Amino acid sequence: MGKNKNLAQIGIFGGSGFYKFLGNIKEVKIKTPYGKTSDALMIGKIGNKDVAFMPRHGRNHSIAPHKVNYRANVWAMKEIGCSVVISPCAAGSLQKDVKPGDIVFCDQYVDWTKGRIDSFFDEAQIKHVSGAEPYCPKLRELAIKCASDLGYSIHTHGTIVVIQGPRFSTKSESAFFTRQGWEVINMTQYPEVHLVKELDMRPLNISLITDYDAGLVGDCEPVSHEAVMQVFQENISKLQKLLFSIVEKIDL
Repeated sequence: MGKNKNLAQIGIFGGSGFYKFLGNIKEVKIKTPYGKTSDALMIGKIGNKDVAFMPRHGRNHSIAPHKVNYRANVWAMKEIGCSVVISPCAAGSLQKDVKPGDIVFCDQYVDWTKGRIDSFFDEAQIKHVSGAEPYCPKLRELAIKCASDLGYSIHTHGTIVVIQGPRFSTKSESAFFTRQGWEVINMTQYPEVHLVKELDMRPLNISLITDYDAGLVGDCEPVSHEAVMQVFQENISKLQKLLFSIVEKIDL
């Protein structure tokens, strides 16, 4: 760990459209055994807590979802002392009652990716980490209370299906996901959340719904990257307020 130890207690990954978070930051570049991280860690304070922020696609959105070096990013958070990792993301809705602008606190995921390196334990040291409860229940409970206190439209449970990207789903694929009863679709939650668990950090997902996915076509327009970014930017201040509230109240 060395000089990087105890730089921050809480890590936050920023998704599409979320490239800046904290003011008065110190940028720290971390060398990892797994190669380059998506960006430098931007470390600042919220209340009395040190927080590290990293845009998972890079600050210029130059890294596609299937090209993100998830192991390097997560390892860097652990290296600087984080015990909690919050993973907000732009996400699509697979159900009509989950509307753009809503926030879903997912408690399950379904991995629909392929070929991503998704474990730290694939060589000398083999360890099998349970995926039964992917997200920390206590953090979810806290986040739900914070969002409710702010008056946000939220969903306290949800399953997020993670697709490979960078393309969006076909109508048939999306309709299949909807028929399974899954609520949310995204391109980055896996393997990020499982890697966080492998390093004994506590993960929390905050899915900001930006659009209805293609399987709900007929009642809405097909998803486009431009539309996703527009809705995300319209709601980014809401997400930032929620993150500040959660971080201030986290019991480490």
